[in-house]
Amino acid sequence: MRDRAESTLEEARRWMRYAKEDWDASVFLQATSEGIPRHVCWFSQQAAEKALKAALVYEEEDFSYTHDLDALRGLLPSSWILNDIPPDLADLRAWSMEARYPGEWKEPSESDAAQAMEMARQVYDSIEAEFRRRGVIG
Repeated sequence: MRDRAESTLEEARRWMRYAKEDWDASVFLQATSEGIPRHVCWFSQQAAEKALKAALVYEEEDFSYTHDLDALRGLLPSSWILNDIPPDLADLRAWSMEARYPGEWKEPSESDAAQAMEMARQVYDSIEAEFRRRGVIG
């Protein structure tokens, strides 16, 4: 039987792999001439959300399956460097719905996509750096 710590690390790495795949999809779509801003926004939001959940899995912190990035970040211990940047993830969180479904909100623009990517990059890079510092990933 596998050690609990080993299975926790494996699951955290799996969440981080999913986050990286979503981040890579966002970067790829942004680089194409047909990059659809709503898809870039969606994949950026998902990359940040999954990276946050990877950190929570690592910390063995229970979390609900929510898109509220600020609430997820709030569950992390204060030792995580992510707690310092960015101060508000609500704009990024909005793309969990507004990029997926038509509604009364505005269609995402190229500028929205660039902003979503920047916020997601900060979240993802912070968690990746923390995982490297802790020896979770190489």
